Amino acid sequence: MLLIFDLDGTLVDSIHDLAEAASDLSERYGGGRLDDETVTLMIGEGAPVLVERVTALAGHAAPPAGALDEFLEIYDRRMFDTTRPYPGMLDTLCVLADAHAMAVLSNKPEESARRILAHTGLAGFFSHMVFGDGPLGRKPDPAGLHWLLERHGASAERSILVGDSDIDVATAQAAGVRICLARYGFGFVRIDPASLRGDEWYLDQPRDLVALLQ
Repeated sequence: MLLIFDLDGTLVDSIHDLAEAASDLSERYGGGRLDDETVTLMIGEGAPVLVERVTALAGHAAPPAGALDEFLEIYDRRMFDTTRPYPGMLDTLCVLADAHAMAVLSNKPEESARRILAHTGLAGFFSHMVFGDGPLGRKPDPAGLHWLLERHGASAERSILVGDSDIDVATAQAAGVRICLARYGFGFVRIDPASLRGDEWYLDQPRDLVALLQ
């Protein structure tokens, strides 16, 4: 079985660092600070979309020139303040690695994502990774997911996308891959129940995935 993991909200709890970086950017462009819940509703589609939404809330019709680079610089300084793997994630991946191939599919920019994976000790579990600033585009475009299936020689029927958000649901459905939703992830609140098909798997904690795969 090929297991394809989202990063933010699935492998790592990164919402507070993202919210703090978004707040810093907001203040620089005349807006106020943003709480974790507000930023949760803004993220998931990549850093350019987050910057667009933050600056719009601050009163800008379009992101000011350089705002994306500025956000990435801010986040670069903040990304390790509180971001951690979800409890039990490392042990779960150790168990799964014995029997399954694993990959990462994230809308996060590659440099930020690789730094977080290395810092949290997760990088070594994944043979292939696709990021949001690469040539394959961002979720919910299924191109990155299709590429991972091809690289691993895996069929859609023998693959699972593990994610926490509406973007992950749409990506899995577009590729014909089963979705396993992390109810513990911060993006889960964005999922519209009407978008679900009834064959989804659910995790209340990372180690639940081991039992589901058995």
